[in-house]
Parts: sequence; C-alpha cells; structure tokens
Amino acid sequence: MRHARILLVLICATALLPAQQKADEGPTNEKARKTFRDAFEYVQRRMPGAALDEFKKADKQDEGHCVACQKNMIKLGMEMGKWKVAEQGALELEGEALGPKEVSMARYRLGAVIYQEALNKHKEDLFEAAHQEFVKALQAAPKFPNALLDDGRALAHMNKDEEAKARFEQVVKMLPEDAPDRQRAMRFISEPELARARMAPPFAVITEEGQRFSMDELAGKVVLIDFWATWCGPCRAALPHMREIAKKFHGQPLVVLSISLDEDEEKWKAFIAKNEMTWPQYRDGGFTGPIAKAFGVSAIPHTFTIDTDGVLQDEHIGDASIQGKLKKLVARAQEIQAKTKPAQGQN
Repeated sequence: MRHARILLVLICATALLPAQQKADEGPTNEKARKTFRDAFEYVQRRMPGAALDEFKKADKQDEGHCVACQKNMIKLGMEMGKWKVAEQGALELEGEALGPKEVSMARYRLGAVIYQEALNKHKEDLFEAAHQEFVKALQAAPKFPNALLDDGRALAHMNKDEEAKARFEQVVKMLPEDAPDRQRAMRFISEPELARARMAPPFAVITEEGQRFSMDELAGKVVLIDFWATWCGPCRAALPHMREIAKKFHGQPLVVLSISLDEDEEKWKAFIAKNEMTWPQYRDGGFTGPIAKAFGVSAIPHTFTIDTDGVLQDEHIGDASIQGKLKKLVARAQEIQAKTKPAQGQN
C-alpha cells in the first residue's frame, strides 16, 4: 500500500467514468475526443498503462486544454510512479485554472505528486519542493485542510517538527471533532514522528452492528483489516481462517474489521448472518468504495495488519498465514497496556 491519503483525495476529485466527467472538462478537438474515449475503454479493461498513454495523447491533440485528461494523467501517473507525466498534468491543470480555488487545487495536486515521489525516492529536496507547492496552494486558499495536513507531513519529513505541529494545529481548529483527518492531525501533534511513518489511511465507519470505528481512535490496539466479498471464491475459502483469528484473539487488544466490496447489501447481510461472522462488518460497496480506494485495494482477499500506533506492519493478498505476526503485535500491545495501567491508577 502506498501512502494513500493524498491519492484518495485526488481520486475523489478525479472521476474515471465518462458519465461523471463535467461536459466542459473533456477535449473539444474531434480527434482528441475519440482518443479520450479509447482511454476510458482501457481503464475499464484494467490497462492503466495504455489508458495513461491515451490520456496524454488526447491532451496533446487538444493543445493542452483537456482538463479531464490532465486529472487522469495525475491520478494514473501517481499510481504507476510516472512522476513526470503526473507533474505535467498538474502544471497544465494550473494553466487551465480559473479563480483562486481552482489555482489552489492545481497547486495542491502538484504538491501531492511531488510529495508522493519524495516518499518513493526518499529525497529531502523533493519534500522541500512539495512544501513549496503546498504553500502556494494555501496562499490561494488559506482554509484548505488537506493542504495544511499534507504540508505538515512534508515539514515533518524535513525534520521541522515545530512548523509541522503549527500546520496540524490549524487542521484541528478547522475540522469537526469526529473528522478522521482532525483525529490524525491530533496524533501528529502529540507524536510528530508518526507523520514520518507509513501510517494506515485515516477513516471512520459505522459497522453493520452500529459500532463506530475510527482508525485513530483505535490507538493502543492492533487492527486487522480484511477486504473481501461474497462473490469472491478465495475469500469464502479464507473465511474459516478469519473466523479462527477473531475467536482466538477475542478479549485481547486486537480489532478485526472485515470490509466487504459487495454492491448488494441484502445478499451481504444474509451471508454474514448465515456464516456467523460475528466480528465487526462493514460494506464499502466495491473497489471504488472510499475505504478500498484509500488502501489501494485492487484484488481480494486483501488483509492489512496495523500496529498500536496506526503504522502499517504487514499486507497480504490471498489467504496468508498472519497469526504469527498478530501474536507478536498483540503481545507488544499487552506489554504497553501493563505499563500504563499503574501510571493511570496513580492519577
């Protein structure tokens, strides 16, 4: 899984279905329109490389004015590590921007691309470049929580913790208490080193049983996230293993959260009832669901093991043997709990 929070923000702003594109965002050139349609056919066939080439071609045929092409160049370029293509899309998008809000978003997109590249290449000069773009985004639109949060993360990677904390404090003041990004910012204020870690994406869900689970509210517990679907044969085969884990670690500092990609809610509900899936269950609705997107899920079953700090420790596609890793992480969580209980009793 990549550092996916930035990518999720950009995905939400970049639809990949023709019906969802704004009429004024697509190309106007007739040749470009045909190439644009070809690009979407490649997307639907899960051929991102070919799709990216066609979006680039359509944008060129439209003389750099195809906003929808540029947004998809950014998204696919980031997913595939084609940094120059993604940066080109972001720069052209800024040229098409009208008004402060659009300019701010274009600058944020460019900063996001550079930040993702910095994470990939571990280069401090790229974190500095990302920071500069986030600053420009905030100059155009000062009340931009995503830019503030991600600029704080860039500053943290530059070991400028006090400046990073100032950004996170701005986010906290701006968002409601239950907002996942606000909760993540609060974690970063108290533990700035986490802003440099490979954190699981922030999210909050209400399960089928009516329980609320927020990634950052689960601090102190190990979290196992299991992406699956009723129509997935390997997922059904892995079900006994997941049931065994939920039973074995019951009452221990471990939360197992199964996230279904089923579109049919009634079928999903009937399946979990019939198969006695008594641990927390949530339906995300498909690979395009917000949680699946945040975690970059493209195949199932897919599990993510997250430690007590919210840092991703393990990731597996398929029915992998993960109990050994969970046992070690849970033991560590119990040690931490044992150390903190006496201190709490003295207060």
